[in-house]
Amino acid sequence: MLLTSSFMASQLSRYWLSRVYLGYSGGVDSHVLLHLCASIPDLKHKITAVYVHHGLQPEADMWAQHCQQTARELAVEFKLLRVNALPLCGESPEEAARNARYTALKALIGVDCALLVAQHREDQLETVLLQLFRGGGLRGLSGMPESMAFGQGVLLRPLLDVSKQDIDDYAKAHQLQWVEDPSNERNDYDRNFLRNDILPLLKQRWPALDKTVARSATHCASAEDLIGQITKQWFLSVFHAHDNTLNLKQLRHFQFQQQQHIIRMWFQRMGLKMPAQAFVERILLEVAGARRDSDPVLIGQDINIRRYRDKLYCLQHTQQAALVDIVWPNNLATLAVGNNRTLSCVPAVNGILEERWRNAKVVVKFRAGGEKIPLPKREGSHSLKNLFQEAGIPPWQRDAMPLVYVDDKLAAVGDRWISAEFYSEEKGALRLVMNADANDLISIG
Repeated sequence: MLLTSSFMASQLSRYWLSRVYLGYSGGVDSHVLLHLCASIPDLKHKITAVYVHHGLQPEADMWAQHCQQTARELAVEFKLLRVNALPLCGESPEEAARNARYTALKALIGVDCALLVAQHREDQLETVLLQLFRGGGLRGLSGMPESMAFGQGVLLRPLLDVSKQDIDDYAKAHQLQWVEDPSNERNDYDRNFLRNDILPLLKQRWPALDKTVARSATHCASAEDLIGQITKQWFLSVFHAHDNTLNLKQLRHFQFQQQQHIIRMWFQRMGLKMPAQAFVERILLEVAGARRDSDPVLIGQDINIRRYRDKLYCLQHTQQAALVDIVWPNNLATLAVGNNRTLSCVPAVNGILEERWRNAKVVVKFRAGGEKIPLPKREGSHSLKNLFQEAGIPPWQRDAMPLVYVDDKLAAVGDRWISAEFYSEEKGALRLVMNADANDLISIG
């Protein structure tokens, strides 16, 4: 393929872009992509070349200077991003660097903006083979898409169907100067081992391997898309959007294999990594399939999978903060009540009279056991245990429910119930509002 500015313009013609950020490492692939884009008159003034400084290589400062100089010569804007690429527990160095890089880049991409990256057909080949060796499913074997939502805009791979040889030929023909990362020669990274030792042997036998595997990836992507459309219908029939749970009664209507697809879509909907096959099976067998009166917990990916009654919950796995009494100053409308939650008092047509609230000592406490509260329009006092059961509040949420005491009397249970002794429908009432628990349900979005 002959790489030209016309080719690049045609690749980008489907998108209206107000700004283009180009991931520029200084290597030959990203340099060719930058050179091609800068040769398009209508695009050139929209380009910002972005170098992500991981701080992992002693040459990184020199590479950053090279990239800045190249951008200056091509008359495009340049931006340097510094990231912390040290791996977290369970992360490989490659994964940590990639996650840090894309997190930083994502923050740049606004509406009608794109991030361009220079991955090509041999990168696709490596990705598909690595997924195959790791036992990946259709999603993994689909490889990298040419475009995908990213930040508030889109990520584009305009060279994904271009061979590495075509890129190298373009660089030599235009006498480009690029940097070489010495870590690319180290075979302790799986991708480097594949690229340096295995693929050259495979391509001796099958010279068109990059094309044929890319074609297989396209077939897998098509199948994955079709299955995804069907799975979405199944998923929406069991998913409760208000609390991100799955209805187990409805889930049992599906066959075991269908249930596995639903679980994976659940993880995808919550922005989590795709779970391993064994973990999906454990969710269905050990948690969803547990006895109704049991309280199984499955931990993985820093999340807890739990069930309560006929719902399956996905909860963030965090260290529970100590729950201590909190005095609520009269001049504060909102109070932090632990675990990233707040409780606010707001004007309402019924609730606790503001005058009584302002002139009282207000303290937030937590369950000690045996608490009771009288409720408006209901006879007698009711134990919190019974109220929680009636309302279907899961056990793990109950101990963290803030109990509001006014002059040492239980006046409200979170934003759920107000004591009949304090309840009023007169003008000037206040009600309590509690935010979503950031340490409880996984949020979507």
